[in-house]
Amino acid sequence: MEGKTVIITGGNAGIGKETAIGLAKKGANVTITGRNETKVKAALEDIKEKSGSQNVDYLICDQSSLAEVRKLAETINAKYDKIDVLVNNAGLYTSDRELSKDGIELMFAVNHLSHFLLTDLVLDKIKSAKGRIVSVASVAHKQTRDFDTGDINMDKDFSGWKGYSRSKWCNIVFTKELAKRLEGTGVTANCLHPGGVSTEIAQKEANWYTKLGWWLGRQFYFISAAEGAKTSIYLASSDEVKDVSGEYFYKCEKVYSNRPSQDPGMWKKVWEVSENLVNI
Repeated sequence: MEGKTVIITGGNAGIGKETAIGLAKKGANVTITGRNETKVKAALEDIKEKSGSQNVDYLICDQSSLAEVRKLAETINAKYDKIDVLVNNAGLYTSDRELSKDGIELMFAVNHLSHFLLTDLVLDKIKSAKGRIVSVASVAHKQTRDFDTGDINMDKDFSGWKGYSRSKWCNIVFTKELAKRLEGTGVTANCLHPGGVSTEIAQKEANWYTKLGWWLGRQFYFISAAEGAKTSIYLASSDEVKDVSGEYFYKCEKVYSNRPSQDPGMWKKVWEVSENLVNI
């Protein structure tokens, strides 16, 4: 990874931050993104200290705004000659139904659409490096069996976990369709379940009983963020997967996502809806 350019969305905390530390230790030039500049700057110094590398930078982006994602892509394209690895890591969980700045259900907007758009806008830089695209999905995807194009904002039947599951299912479906479209380019696209990780994702915008359940999980069951980042680091850096694309991983091993996510018809459906929503 010496000298390779790595972009990690949501790299100021949790799995993203640990991924940044791990890849910086391997010699990569790492850039993290986040929406709060004070927190991102603090994370940057911590990453530098823990990795022993000064080759770490940051960019600010609120990924709930497609306009800001476009600005982020413009900055990345102007600043870097190539991208060796893009890690689509940023994510959130909300118990209540919320809309993004663009009027789209918030988890779908941030967890899926922002990465769909960003990947498309910087894809030429990734192609020039024959690089890798790594997307952080989740085993939570298994609750999702279909994609209702008539209820994108989940007006009819919303719950926090349904919305989160759908967004993570879309990460997988996006990865599989992207890998198909990138055949022959030398670019790979894979996704992963990091495990039950002790982060704060369900302790910010969640209701009290979700917060309680997550707190109990963190106390007794969940793995550390450093442990959860191992598969992201593996997919970003290991020679073992340099020619592997379109797969879903857990604990650095290829595993199967749920049956609906294996359907090319679903890949196309989600891709077309996403294209229309981000206007590309």
